[in-house]
Amino acid sequence: MSDANPPRVELFVKAGNDGQSIGNCPFSQRLFMVLWLKGVTFDVTTVDMRRKPEILKDLAPGAQPPFLLYGNEVKTDTNKIEEFLEDTLCPPKYPRLAARNPESNTAGVDVFSKFSAYVKNSNPQMNDNLEKGLLKALKKLDDFLGCPLPDEIDENSADDVTSSSRSFLDGADLTLADCNLLPKLHIVKVVCLKYRKFSIPESLSNLWRYLNAAYAREEFASTCPVDDEIHFAYSSVAKVLK
Repeated sequence: MSDANPPRVELFVKAGNDGQSIGNCPFSQRLFMVLWLKGVTFDVTTVDMRRKPEILKDLAPGAQPPFLLYGNEVKTDTNKIEEFLEDTLCPPKYPRLAARNPESNTAGVDVFSKFSAYVKNSNPQMNDNLEKGLLKALKKLDDFLGCPLPDEIDENSADDVTSSSRSFLDGADLTLADCNLLPKLHIVKVVCLKYRKFSIPESLSNLWRYLNAAYAREEFASTCPVDDEIHFAYSSVAKVLK
C-alpha cells in the first residue's frame, strides 16, 4: 500500500465502568502509547465487554481488548501487535522504539507480581512481608534507573560515571520497554495508596525521576485511565486486611 493511501489503523481498548471512557487495562495503554510514539494516524475505540458488542463478533470473535485493525487485518495478541507495529511502522518514516539495552526490557519485571500478592492478601500477619517484597522489587528498579547505561559512560574520560540521570529505562526517549512497564507502575501507585495507604518512598529518587518524566509526557499521561477507573477495577481484587 502506498504512502499516499496509508492503511486505516484502529485500536480497540477496554472501556471503563461508564462503557465509554478508557478502562483500566495496562495492555491497552501499552499499545495506545506505542501507536502515539510511532506518530501514525490512528483511531481509538473503547469496547464495553459487558454488552458483548457486535463489532467483537464481526472482527475478533472470542477476543478480549486490546486488538488492532490494520487495514483489513485484525491482530489480537498484545506482544504480536507490538512486534507487528515495530516491523511495519519502521524507519525512515517512523521511529524505531525497541530498547537498545536488553536489560531495559526486564527492568521492573517482578514489580507487578509482588504488587498483586500484596494487594490480594487479606491476612494482616503476612502484610509486612509482602510489603517488603514489593519494596525490594521497587528498590531493584530504582537501582537500575540510577546505574549508568553503557552509552552514558565515556571510556576516554578521566571521570568515573557512577550514576545516571536519564529520564527513561533505556535513555532520554520512551521505548517499548517503558510502554510495557509504565502502565503497570501507575496502577501500583494508585492502588497501593487507595487500598493499603502505601506510597512509593521518596527515597527511591531514581524511580520518582522516572515517573515524573513519564507524567510530563502526553503519550503516557493522556493514555492513563482516571484513578477512579483503577479503583473500581481493583475494588473486588484488593482484599481488606482482617
